[in-house]
Amino acid sequence: MFTGIIQAVGSIASLESRGGDMRLAINTGQLPMADVGLGDSIAVSGVCLTVIEKTASSFCADVSGETLRRTMIGSLGVNDAVNLEKALTLETRLGGHLVSGHVDGIGTVMSRKEDSRSVQFLIEAPAELARYIAMKGSICIDGVSLTVNAVDGAAFELNIVPHTLSATTLGEYRAGRQINLEVDLVARYLERLLLGESAAQPGSSGQITRELLESCGFTGK
Repeated sequence: MFTGIIQAVGSIASLESRGGDMRLAINTGQLPMADVGLGDSIAVSGVCLTVIEKTASSFCADVSGETLRRTMIGSLGVNDAVNLEKALTLETRLGGHLVSGHVDGIGTVMSRKEDSRSVQFLIEAPAELARYIAMKGSICIDGVSLTVNAVDGAAFELNIVPHTLSATTLGEYRAGRQINLEVDLVARYLERLLLGESAAQPGSSGQITRELLESCGFTGK
């Protein structure tokens, strides 16, 4: 688990294809590595990876085919910047929100607009994730915990303050950039919980329908 509060910006040292998956080496920049052990988790631009080798300033991780298909990890190149966060501990301040490091889909930056010292981004999410995104709710963009300002269909607006722009990779983003999205954990589990016993049925879509809401007493007939 993570908080979405980025601890350092690192960079890709190497990417090695290994028969359908990949081994990734990452320079960790200012991220302290003394307390990181083999098997520990580090979020790399929002993707939870397991440390399999480490030095004082780098680590290696294997990236599965599933992760390559669902995230932007596979599109990275050598020297590309990445957001880094070590897994939280019971003493970690939860300054962001609970983040699993399991990316739900890939979004696209639609526009960037300067707003005084901040920047407003308009992001388009995959249609199937739109139902999890709410105004003033939390969302994770490339590992960064952010608050949704407004929602219009599958598009949503973010306001990024100067510190976040300088302490993460977000300051580099322009229209057309594709990004890792993780929706709020509570929204995902709430949807599954509302399915009740039907969740165990083969072929269950996992989606909230009007019929399901009516059966639970949330809407009128």
